[in-house]
Amino acid sequence: MRENFLIFGSPVIGEEEIAEVVDSLRSGWVGTGPKVHRFEQMLSDYVGAPHVRCVSSCTAALILALQVLGIGAGDEVLVPAMTFVASANAIEHAGARPVLIDAVPGTGLIDLDAAEATITPRTRAIMPVHLAGRPVDMDRLNGLRDRHGLLVIEDAAHAIGSEWRGRRIGAFGNVAAFSFYVTKNISTIEGGALVTEDAEIAARVERLALHGLSLGAWQRFSDTGFRHYEVVEPGYKYNMTDVQAALGVHQLPRLDGWIDRRSELWDRYDELLTGLPLQTPPPPEPGTRHARHLYQVLVEPGAPLMRDQLLDALAARRIGTGVHYRGVHLHPFYRDTYGLDPADFPVATDISERTLSLPLSPKVTEADQDDVVSALIDVLG
Repeated sequence: MRENFLIFGSPVIGEEEIAEVVDSLRSGWVGTGPKVHRFEQMLSDYVGAPHVRCVSSCTAALILALQVLGIGAGDEVLVPAMTFVASANAIEHAGARPVLIDAVPGTGLIDLDAAEATITPRTRAIMPVHLAGRPVDMDRLNGLRDRHGLLVIEDAAHAIGSEWRGRRIGAFGNVAAFSFYVTKNISTIEGGALVTEDAEIAARVERLALHGLSLGAWQRFSDTGFRHYEVVEPGYKYNMTDVQAALGVHQLPRLDGWIDRRSELWDRYDELLTGLPLQTPPPPEPGTRHARHLYQVLVEPGAPLMRDQLLDALAARRIGTGVHYRGVHLHPFYRDTYGLDPADFPVATDISERTLSLPLSPKVTEADQDDVVSALIDVLG
């Protein structure tokens, strides 16, 4: 039995981040300002996308992306059933209809063949999710986009650092949204970013993220002199602060090394879990880089415990785990609003019932990992 509970997804926050936050607090500039702009430029250089706008969350980025792309009432957006509900929620907030698509067995990624077969004259866009940090096949996705004239909003909440054939996710000509939530590969505690190749989209996202103002506070109150703002359209309060960005500017340079460490732990899990009634995740596809955000296993049907029983048994042994995810179609709002039947999404339904995620982060030690595996052996036999 561990002495301390192993927290799932606990972030690594070092002294440099702490000092940068303190610097922001002492500077008197804690809202959106120079550190947000610095973080945006760093992200642009890292991803390889010319325009980045940081916002309060990945969900905010998705909502703004749908609005600036003109998606609304009467439109359909294809979205995976196997995702966090934020993906579908953003489509609901736009006034459009989320059309759920089943998953591919093994990876849990959106089934692009099923997506293409579901396209109707009302389909305006597709929102693929790079689940767990595993990149969607970008060649097939963009081919589908071009054949049918669709807009693509990539939900890359898990995928900062993922690559498809040598290019970072976010650099494929689509709008993409990243998350820097506390459990993600890099964290600003809360926060996200929208990346795009279109300068006008980026400018409008920046306006909408701060009430629709023509000028942000940094432009209005900096030492260049006071300037009045104008509201050019009604916006939101979705801006990132300099205190948040103070973390990001030190987290991002460590990301690649952290992904390498996640990969080492991933491979070690694969080895240590051999023989247990758990289906381990498929290896990354050739020519890709998996961001290794989540290490998801599926409990085999003949295992001594079902998934929820296993979650409780591990918690009793002070091991924190996660469930990523119960499919969108199983949540009451979507199930009842659209009359969804779990049998229509057999792969996503099966994953929903059997999946759990084991602790995986640069903060996890091999001793922690041994405790996880020992607990699994103890309860699964």
